[in-house]
Amino acid sequence: MRRSMRRVSSEEKDIDISPLIDVVFILLIFFMVSTTFVKDAQLDIERPSARSAESTPTEAVRVNVDRSGSVYLGELPVRLWVLQSRVRELLESGGAESVLVTVDRAVPAETLIEVVDQCRLAGAEHVGVVTDREAGPGLGGGA
Repeated sequence: MRRSMRRVSSEEKDIDISPLIDVVFILLIFFMVSTTFVKDAQLDIERPSARSAESTPTEAVRVNVDRSGSVYLGELPVRLWVLQSRVRELLESGGAESVLVTVDRAVPAETLIEVVDQCRLAGAEHVGVVTDREAGPGLGGGA
Protein backbone atom coordinates (compact mmCIF):
# COMPACT_ATOMS: atom_id res chain seq x y z
CA MET A 1 0.00 0.00 0.00
CA ARG A 2 2.86 2.33 0.67
CA ARG A 3 4.29 1.81 -2.81
CA SER A 4 1.12 3.04 -4.50
CA MET A 5 1.22 6.20 -2.39
CA ARG A 6 4.75 6.97 -3.56
CA ARG A 7 3.82 6.64 -7.22
CA VAL A 8 0.97 9.09 -6.87
CA SER A 9 3.13 11.65 -5.13
CA SER A 10 5.91 11.40 -7.74
CA GLU A 11 3.39 11.87 -10.54
CA GLU A 12 1.99 15.00 -8.92
CA LYS A 13 5.39 16.69 -8.94
CA ASP A 14 5.48 16.89 -12.74
CA ILE A 15 3.94 20.15 -13.91
CA ASP A 16 3.23 20.77 -17.56
CA ILE A 17 4.47 24.31 -18.33
CA SER A 18 3.78 24.28 -22.07
CA PRO A 19 0.49 26.23 -21.68
CA LEU A 20 2.38 28.83 -19.65
CA ILE A 21 5.00 29.17 -22.38
CA ASP A 22 2.24 29.56 -24.99
CA VAL A 23 0.62 32.36 -23.00
CA VAL A 24 3.95 34.15 -22.54
CA PHE A 25 4.66 34.04 -26.27
CA ILE A 26 1.19 35.33 -27.10
CA LEU A 27 1.65 38.24 -24.68
CA LEU A 28 5.07 38.97 -26.14
CA ILE A 29 3.68 39.08 -29.67
CA PHE A 30 0.77 41.28 -28.54
CA PHE A 31 3.05 43.85 -26.91
CA MET A 32 5.45 43.87 -29.86
CA VAL A 33 2.63 44.54 -32.31
CA SER A 34 0.87 47.17 -30.20
CA THR A 35 3.97 49.16 -29.23
CA THR A 36 4.60 52.47 -30.95
CA PHE A 37 8.29 52.79 -31.66
CA VAL A 38 8.35 56.42 -32.84
CA LYS A 39 5.99 58.93 -31.32
CA ASP A 40 5.23 62.37 -32.69
CA ALA A 41 4.78 65.13 -30.17
CA GLN A 42 1.22 65.69 -29.02
CA LEU A 43 0.99 69.11 -30.68
CA ASP A 44 -1.85 70.31 -32.85
CA ILE A 45 0.06 70.84 -36.11
CA GLU A 46 -1.51 70.96 -39.54
CA ARG A 47 1.30 69.80 -41.80
CA PRO A 48 1.70 71.06 -45.36
CA SER A 49 1.38 68.67 -48.28
CA ALA A 50 3.98 67.78 -50.91
CA ARG A 51 3.87 65.53 -53.96
CA SER A 52 7.56 64.67 -53.76
CA ALA A 53 7.43 63.41 -50.17
CA GLU A 54 9.63 60.46 -49.23
CA SER A 55 9.70 58.19 -46.22
CA THR A 56 11.53 59.44 -43.17
CA PRO A 57 14.36 57.78 -41.27
CA THR A 58 13.38 56.18 -37.98
CA GLU A 59 16.31 57.58 -36.03
CA ALA A 60 16.10 61.33 -36.35
CA VAL A 61 15.96 64.31 -34.03
CA ARG A 62 12.47 65.78 -34.20
CA VAL A 63 11.84 69.52 -34.01
CA ASN A 64 8.25 70.80 -33.98
CA VAL A 65 6.94 74.31 -34.67
CA ASP A 66 3.30 74.91 -33.78
CA ARG A 67 0.83 77.44 -35.17
CA SER A 68 1.94 80.18 -32.75
CA GLY A 69 5.60 79.76 -33.77
CA SER A 70 6.71 78.03 -30.57
CA VAL A 71 9.60 75.59 -31.11
CA TYR A 72 9.70 72.17 -29.43
CA LEU A 73 12.51 69.65 -29.38
CA GLY A 74 10.54 66.43 -29.15
CA GLU A 75 7.85 67.49 -26.68
CA LEU A 76 9.97 69.97 -24.70
CA PRO A 77 9.67 73.67 -25.55
CA VAL A 78 12.94 75.41 -26.42
CA ARG A 79 13.88 78.94 -27.41
CA LEU A 80 15.14 79.39 -30.95
CA TRP A 81 18.52 80.65 -29.76
CA VAL A 82 19.00 77.47 -27.66
CA LEU A 83 17.89 75.10 -30.43
CA GLN A 84 21.32 74.81 -32.08
CA SER A 85 23.14 73.66 -28.93
CA ARG A 86 20.38 71.21 -27.92
CA VAL A 87 20.24 69.65 -31.39
CA ARG A 88 24.05 69.37 -31.42
CA GLU A 89 23.95 67.53 -28.08
CA LEU A 90 21.30 65.11 -29.34
CA LEU A 91 23.15 64.45 -32.60
CA GLU A 92 26.40 63.71 -30.78
CA SER A 93 24.86 61.51 -28.08
CA GLY A 94 22.06 59.75 -29.95
CA GLY A 95 23.79 58.62 -33.12
CA ALA A 96 21.15 60.24 -35.34
CA GLU A 97 22.42 62.04 -38.42
CA SER A 98 19.26 63.78 -39.54
CA VAL A 99 16.70 66.22 -38.19
CA LEU A 100 13.00 66.27 -39.06
CA VAL A 101 11.14 69.55 -38.70
CA THR A 102 7.37 69.32 -38.30
CA VAL A 103 5.85 72.73 -38.94
CA ASP A 104 2.29 74.00 -39.10
CA ARG A 105 1.29 75.38 -42.49
CA ALA A 106 0.36 78.72 -40.86
CA VAL A 107 3.94 79.35 -39.67
CA PRO A 108 5.78 82.00 -41.71
CA ALA A 109 8.54 80.75 -44.01
CA GLU A 110 11.04 82.95 -42.15
CA THR A 111 10.51 80.94 -38.95
CA LEU A 112 10.90 77.65 -40.82
CA ILE A 113 14.12 78.83 -42.46
CA GLU A 114 15.48 79.95 -39.11
CA VAL A 115 14.75 76.55 -37.52
CA VAL A 116 16.28 74.64 -40.46
CA ASP A 117 19.33 76.93 -40.38
CA GLN A 118 19.87 76.33 -36.64
CA CYS A 119 19.65 72.56 -37.20
CA ARG A 120 22.21 72.68 -40.02
CA LEU A 121 24.55 74.84 -37.93
CA ALA A 122 24.25 72.20 -35.19
CA GLY A 123 25.84 69.67 -37.53
CA ALA A 124 22.86 67.78 -38.96
CA GLU A 125 23.75 66.10 -42.25
CA HIS A 126 20.14 66.01 -43.43
CA VAL A 127 17.30 68.33 -42.42
CA GLY A 128 13.84 67.45 -43.71
CA VAL A 129 10.41 69.02 -43.39
CA VAL A 130 7.60 66.63 -42.49
CA THR A 131 4.50 66.82 -44.68
CA ASP A 132 1.00 65.43 -44.26
CA ARG A 133 1.70 62.32 -46.35
CA GLU A 134 2.14 59.50 -43.86
CA ALA A 135 5.01 57.04 -44.33
CA GLY A 136 3.98 54.63 -41.58
CA PRO A 137 2.64 54.51 -38.04
CA GLY A 138 3.70 57.65 -36.24
CA LEU A 139 5.90 58.86 -39.08
CA GLY A 140 5.37 61.69 -41.50
CA GLY A 141 6.77 61.73 -44.98
CA GLY A 142 9.83 63.99 -45.16
CA ALA A 143 10.85 66.07 -48.12
